[in-house]
Amino acid sequence: MTTPRKLLLTILPALLLFALGCTDPNGIADQNTTIENHNWSYGNKVKFPVKIEDVTVPYNIYINLRVTGEYRYSNIFVLVRRSGPKLNALTRFEIKLANKDGQWLGQGSGNLYSYQVPLITDFKFPATGTYQFEIEQNMRDNPLREVSDVGIRVEKAIK
Repeated sequence: MTTPRKLLLTILPALLLFALGCTDPNGIADQNTTIENHNWSYGNKVKFPVKIEDVTVPYNIYINLRVTGEYRYSNIFVLVRRSGPKLNALTRFEIKLANKDGQWLGQGSGNLYSYQVPLITDFKFPATGTYQFEIEQNMRDNPLREVSDVGIRVEKAIK
């Protein structure tokens, strides 16, 4: 019969190899911020620094978002500011969250629906350095209720 220690010593190296194999070689940043009490106010602009070291390749930039099942709308508008070396841009962006019949388009888990939507694809940063991404809700409600998390993902574009 195997002792728990022998079992652990057998399984641990396999788990370690699995975890190392799960890293995303194209991922540069995947950061999220929890919205306190699920109430996203205009003043709560979430900010994410992203370090870019290779400007020879294009990047895909995504917005991460999680809302609860009680979110009142089928979409959300956000303002995204991008700033850094040789870059200063502001974009108003709409994220579709549900079909006209009310069916959520995101991945559901319990009462939360997760979205990862492309903001910009095949984008080439103008210079190496640290870029700041700032996301602000741009709906009429202030605070905007039932928004759980907001984030950004930057990855090398795979051709």
